[in-house]
Amino acid sequence: MSDLITGLARPQIVGTIICSVLVAIGSALFHQVLTRTPLPSNAPKQWTKNDWPIVGAWRFYKRRRDMYLEAQRSTKTGNFSFYVGKKLIVGLSGSEGKKTFFDNRELSISQGNADLLTGVPAPESTEFYQLFTKILTTLLKTTNLVGVLDHFKADSRRAFDGLIAAPSARPGHEWGVMNPFDFMQRLIYQLTVRATGAREVAEDPKLLESTLRMISEFEGRASHARIYFPWLPTINYMIQMLNGIKMYMIFDKIIKDRKKTGKTVDDPFQRLMDDGLSVQDTVSFEIAALVAGLINSTIHAAYLPIYWATNSKCKARIKEEVDSVIAEFRKSEDQSPADVLDTLSLDQWETEFKFMDLSLRESIRLGQPGTAFRKNITNKNIPIGNTGEVIPPDAYVAYLVDNTGLSEDIYLDPLTFNPRRFEENVTEEMKQPHSYLGWGSGRHICLGMRLAKLEVTMVNAYLVSQFDFELSDEHGNSRSEPPAPINRNLHQFNRPTEPVYLRYRSRESSGSSVQ
Repeated sequence: MSDLITGLARPQIVGTIICSVLVAIGSALFHQVLTRTPLPSNAPKQWTKNDWPIVGAWRFYKRRRDMYLEAQRSTKTGNFSFYVGKKLIVGLSGSEGKKTFFDNRELSISQGNADLLTGVPAPESTEFYQLFTKILTTLLKTTNLVGVLDHFKADSRRAFDGLIAAPSARPGHEWGVMNPFDFMQRLIYQLTVRATGAREVAEDPKLLESTLRMISEFEGRASHARIYFPWLPTINYMIQMLNGIKMYMIFDKIIKDRKKTGKTVDDPFQRLMDDGLSVQDTVSFEIAALVAGLINSTIHAAYLPIYWATNSKCKARIKEEVDSVIAEFRKSEDQSPADVLDTLSLDQWETEFKFMDLSLRESIRLGQPGTAFRKNITNKNIPIGNTGEVIPPDAYVAYLVDNTGLSEDIYLDPLTFNPRRFEENVTEEMKQPHSYLGWGSGRHICLGMRLAKLEVTMVNAYLVSQFDFELSDEHGNSRSEPPAPINRNLHQFNRPTEPVYLRYRSRESSGSSVQ
């Protein structure tokens, strides 16, 4: 035994063993990284252009729309297959592909999003997705929304009072200036915290700002490398993890403080505590819910006044609608427009602003680039309609939203902002299933749709009721040209590349206030 140990201790032997181990590890890693699931013969044809070793179709995360359209034109059915790293993805298009994507019960949205979205926390298991769905559905019931409605109105009123009190763009100038994306981001975030989180966060300006920064980083810290190598600890991923730990500590402290003092608060967070939700699941839910609000609601809340400011007919109509609602529900002459809005019920907020709803619907249609994802979670092939093609087991599925939202076969002049298209000249194609994808379609309708509509409607009603507004530069000089068109190769709707500003002034001072 001692001779064996002595022999193994020789430098030459040790070096040989180390080299052998490293070669074995390297071979295993090489095999793991490069080996792909074979493409079945009845799967859509593989798109091999720009298919690189290890990374696969790199254009999918660089110029997604361009690649997708080029690939679907290369096949008879419009369906195609490609790899991202080792992951097999089937791109669907056409009526059969779209129907399969949105209607098939064996395609999982939670698994598809968890594995292919970058920078956006997604439920990593079907169990947590179901828990997330259950919690959010409960929190957005009418009784719970009624409970936070007064907070919504007070927070909105306070934010717009701040605009009134803000200094003008320059001395002697009647216009103030704001970046609508910054303004709406903070306000919508606060409202979303009210609807899904803790009052301690919503009512503490410092805590609100710090958590907003952390939540924003979850969305902004995309880590494409982890799509290819899920085990890779990238810098962006580590920052996301650090922010997750910070969020955990914040909510854990709130829970402990409430339990220690015996204090109960009438807010959504207390409901999660009373239901016995773990701190880990609570934090996961809060991050997912708040990120979803930031990605969608804040952007559209800011884009609506920009669209109205560049379309005189739409601007006149939204003013007419808001003024009409205020006139209808005004109870005394000394009530200001904001005073009247303060009295509206949940039902009135959800039913009285029809053109506001059409505008939001149109903004989402125009501002919805990228692809939706699913995953075949079965151990069998899923037929793609009557095409004769299939989605293999464990394969991911993608659908380019522009194939519907910007389709000239469905929408007349699809690149134009025209909310009236949903009430005038409605084409037969617009009446077909899955012709509008803005709030999801088929088996997966947006869970937060009701909250998003309420938030966007409320903040813009307060804006329109109190202010005239126009596009401007940061110094308050009028600007006529609209923002640059949306980059359709983006993975999701984002702010314009160049900052956009609105100049605003009180409607009372301009003589255009509702009487």
